[in-house]
Amino acid sequence: MPTILAAFFEFSSPALWMSVAGLVLLVIGLVAAKNDFAQARGLDRIVALTNLCFAIPLAVFGAEHFSLGSSMIGLVPPYMPVRLFWIYFVGAALIIASLSIATRIQVRWSGLLFGIMMFLFVAMIHLPGAIKSGDRIIWTIVVRETSFGSGGLVLAGIAWGRKGNRLIAVGRVLIAIAAIFFGVQHFRHPLGVPGVPLQKQMPAWIPARSVIDYLTGAFLIVGGVCFLLNRKTRVAAAYLGTWILLLVLGYYGPMLIGALADPSTATKLEGLNYFADTLLFGATILSLADAGRTGVGP
Repeated sequence: MPTILAAFFEFSSPALWMSVAGLVLLVIGLVAAKNDFAQARGLDRIVALTNLCFAIPLAVFGAEHFSLGSSMIGLVPPYMPVRLFWIYFVGAALIIASLSIATRIQVRWSGLLFGIMMFLFVAMIHLPGAIKSGDRIIWTIVVRETSFGSGGLVLAGIAWGRKGNRLIAVGRVLIAIAAIFFGVQHFRHPLGVPGVPLQKQMPAWIPARSVIDYLTGAFLIVGGVCFLLNRKTRVAAAYLGTWILLLVLGYYGPMLIGALADPSTATKLEGLNYFADTLLFGATILSLADAGRTGVGP
């Protein structure tokens, strides 16, 4: 008991609020998705959780903006006025969007605005740095953020019904490019973390590390080609999205628990961000399957 209490009081404030935000959205999203989940069969039960999986990371990131505040100001371009305001504004926008998407209320606007915001981040923050440095990690972040924005477009397109087919088509192509890009990166760097291939390496205790990366890379490339050609998109997205979620539960979940148990705040935040990033990417893939499930998309 003393050890547990000590760990609790040592828990950093940013990590605490990010975790609380994610858990609250988990409960809200489960309540909102219970009917769809109960009516679905097979892999469609996983697809029915798309909005839930999409909303949780947004809440986590929103809480991160409020918890870290001025320490994130370096992310705001120096030419922007009142830079601290934008940190909190984005945090509030992310939390509102997470509630909207989880409850499926006005997703046509929250998904669309989230997508536009992510594209603005790419254009204003990440893409200039990637072009200037040519660094693989920064280019991966460019592709990652673009895919997240594309997922928002797809969710908005689903909410708009047949009027949203163009949004879904644009999102599908951009998600396809991201999947193929990430798949190639898995083959080039077969010991990196699976899903979104950033700098972090898989720990040595994980068995068959390269096999996991090669499998993930192959699934991403095959899925990306299906999305790009618009062939078997629903099936490919359902299987690929499910695989990413399995990675979230089987790999990133234990990694998150280990990170939260670490006394370092930086380690806690890294674990939360990797978990949320990969969960959001899995939800982005599943959004294409959800478009097919609802009869709106391909």
